[in-house]
Amino acid sequence: MTDGMKGDEGEDVRRFWRGLGLPGLVDVHTHFMPESVLKKVWAYFDGLGPLTGGVEWPITYRVEEDERVGMLREFGVRTFTAMLYPHKPGMAEWLNRWAVYFARRTPDCLHTATLFPEPGVAEYVRKALDDGARVFKAHVQVGAYDPADALLDPAWGVLAEAATPVVIHCGSGPSPGKYTGPEPVGRVLARHPRLRLVIAHMGMPEYEDFLGLAERFGEVRLDTTMAFTDFSEEFAPFPERALPRLSGLGDRILLGSDFPNIPYPYVHQLRALERLGLGEDWLRAVCHDNGARLFGL
Repeated sequence: MTDGMKGDEGEDVRRFWRGLGLPGLVDVHTHFMPESVLKKVWAYFDGLGPLTGGVEWPITYRVEEDERVGMLREFGVRTFTAMLYPHKPGMAEWLNRWAVYFARRTPDCLHTATLFPEPGVAEYVRKALDDGARVFKAHVQVGAYDPADALLDPAWGVLAEAATPVVIHCGSGPSPGKYTGPEPVGRVLARHPRLRLVIAHMGMPEYEDFLGLAERFGEVRLDTTMAFTDFSEEFAPFPERALPRLSGLGDRILLGSDFPNIPYPYVHQLRALERLGLGEDWLRAVCHDNGARLFGL
């Protein structure tokens, strides 16, 4: 058992996917980034209580990088990501350089890159693709930028043409920003309808608005990150009336966890999906098949 694993947690996760007849899990929303940046992210979550109505956000997997990678492998996560993101100009290229080396030493991690609205963004996005990037991360809340900013427009075009998925945190949870919510993303998609956006956290808390974007644009997907869990249901409950729409989009919902930055065990995300009652075919698609198909695994 990996050092730091909680009890039989690894076996609990493996029992879940084996019970569905799957070869493992595909998790499109896990975080790996330079340690100096990750510590700042953890410090943010440590102080997040006032933004979530006083709900504390303890980091369950606050361990060293190698141990975190080992835990995902112990869980049976066949493929995961290194979601990383800048909060200021000039930072994205540095993060992308780090991501190249992380991908080389971690072959089961999809090579992840990021971007920011700044001069030259299209050029370094092309370079990241040339370097092997297979998925991008955009964080509208942390970056405090309009995703429809004209500076980003050529980069979105490059990514749409390359059919490279972009996991984008654009919902207003856990705290709203000036440019969060469905409207700015809708403007991006109106210009680039083939852009493969993966709406992080199911668009929490504007779930139904983002389901509407997925119903309108055939390349839009949503990831499950933290949605439906006991923690999130406390301050951003998913509306029961939207469950039929969630079922109808079963081929475009992807498993995401936010590992390691979650305040509960990894298996809880899986159990939260199971208790939605949408059936084993839906669970198999979400937990493995949709991600495997999207990334050609």
